[in-house]
Amino acid sequence: MNTKIRCLLLDDELPGLTMLKMLCEQMDELEVVKAFNDPLVLLKEHERLDFDLLITDIEMPGMNGLQVADALKDKAVIFTTAYKNFAVDAFDRDAVDYVVKPVKQERLQQAVLKVAGRMAKPVTKPSKQIQLNTDRGKAIIAADKIFCIVTSKIDSRDKMLFLNDGTKVTAKNASFEKLLEMLPKNEFCRINKTSVIALKHVQFYAHDIVTADILLPDGSNYTFPLSEIYRTDFIKKVKV
Repeated sequence: MNTKIRCLLLDDELPGLTMLKMLCEQMDELEVVKAFNDPLVLLKEHERLDFDLLITDIEMPGMNGLQVADALKDKAVIFTTAYKNFAVDAFDRDAVDYVVKPVKQERLQQAVLKVAGRMAKPVTKPSKQIQLNTDRGKAIIAADKIFCIVTSKIDSRDKMLFLNDGTKVTAKNASFEKLLEMLPKNEFCRINKTSVIALKHVQFYAHDIVTADILLPDGSNYTFPLSEIYRTDFIKKVKV
């Protein structure tokens, strides 16, 4: 690994904490930021510390490891304990792993590699959801599913949303201004009087035309006129 996993250690029993620290320091994947034998002290100090992982005992006086984990949001946690009956509570908190004491080097290594696997996965941001009045009632649509929006040929007050899967949705009495306010502003752009396109679907563009990466039924690409009034904003956005 190019980047070490920065961890805090917590165990109220000093011999156990010392052994845990020694095991962790022998792992190339880990950097021990600080070891604590008091959960309350850890909670007082953790916001000032840069760390990715907490390895903690569960049974401790005053506050147990489960409660400490609840207080540390968005941090990976590995629980260590001599009692197997805490496993359900541990995994209810989305613990990376649950290691039964006495902690063995190989078993702890397995748990740490799980943390590394989690950290290696890209974090995907959920797509923004928009709610529309459509010709079929209320609809909730993920913004990343929209390819383009065009003025309805039946009623110019309505807008047709073309989705990535080839389906269409008619938004009733919806202006482009209103729709663009709901959509992520850097992901969509108006390109002419009757069209808005999702920028991720722009394949080519020239002075007065935009070619999309979505195909028409005849196998040719969708193309749209690029109006002079919208050209500057479009070029600015598409180059970001």
